Amino acid sequence: MDQPNPSLSRGERVVRQPDQQRLQVEGLWHRFGGNGTPWILQGIDLQLRERELVGLLGPSGCGKTSLLRLIAGFERPCRGQILLDGQEVSSPTWLRPPERRNVGMVFQDDALFPHLSVWDNACFGLGASQDRSRANWLLELVGLGGLERRYPHELSGGQRQRLALARALAPAPSLVLLDEPFSNVDVEVRLRLRSELPNVLACCGATGLMVTHDPEEALAICDRVAVLNGGRLEQCAQPQQLVEAPTTGFVAGFVLQANLLPAQRVDEQTVSTPLGTLRCSSGAAAIDSNTPLQVLLRPEQLQLKADDQGAGSITCREFLGQVWLYRIQLDNFILKLRQPLSNTLTLHHRCVVTIDPAAELLLYPQQLPLVPV
Repeated sequence: MDQPNPSLSRGERVVRQPDQQRLQVEGLWHRFGGNGTPWILQGIDLQLRERELVGLLGPSGCGKTSLLRLIAGFERPCRGQILLDGQEVSSPTWLRPPERRNVGMVFQDDALFPHLSVWDNACFGLGASQDRSRANWLLELVGLGGLERRYPHELSGGQRQRLALARALAPAPSLVLLDEPFSNVDVEVRLRLRSELPNVLACCGATGLMVTHDPEEALAICDRVAVLNGGRLEQCAQPQQLVEAPTTGFVAGFVLQANLLPAQRVDEQTVSTPLGTLRCSSGAAAIDSNTPLQVLLRPEQLQLKADDQGAGSITCREFLGQVWLYRIQLDNFILKLRQPLSNTLTLHHRCVVTIDPAAELLLYPQQLPLVPV
């Protein structure tokens, strides 16, 4: 077990050196109810290395929290197994109780004990024989030093969430599970807390698995991001790899907030779309004729022009500081575009949308490179 290092200040960044598997989820299937009920999780394989922070990303209802509950030991899986530090803790026939897993939990609601002081909350998970100096070190680490005598109602939202993190880390767990820990605090506090989280976990030598539905949050602070969709793990990779090489159309659309445009195969190297014809880059494989096709278009790869006879209509306009984000209704789908502030169009204005001639696109599911004709 890693011991706290009091010589580390809050501003110092600990270099994590992943060297062994902390968590292994192997072939996990789960559902609530008997045969015939839908699967909540399907064939999940996921590994977390020591001292790694992994984001569990996906839309509401995709199974993120259910997976967290299985890892924590609150549910028994229908199939597959879960191992912590190489030891099986969950299977259809075996369940190690949550209190014997050395796993910490940080919930969306801070779940503090209102009748206990900051100090007593921080020490709640410690046994009678355990050293309280770690709790004192953690309170200093998360910026709550000097507030030990206060009660939760005397703290701000951000301070309460810091206290919840300190309480989870006080028993020196090998793994910390965080279920959307910053969703109930305001934007400024959320940004500050999430930037502090990797360093706090690293100082404690803990591995973290954080549930979130916010792609920006996951990409900003996590070593790797696992993307769930409909109970299946679509991709698990480093943030840069997710952005540069999403393996499925769902990952591309959800993580990048990009457009997925339907396409029809014209021949082995060409597809047609509502925005024109595209061809494969030189040397690309032949386009599969037996699968539905989609083209990935990033919002900045589209161009917009006002035109009273245009097929598109502006349904939404958002000011993002440096650019406009437009949503355009075109036939039966919506396109998202980023445009310079000089290109200001009003709501419900008719318009024409075209693909940037220099854009490099991807055709899914084969991930073939495309360029405009």
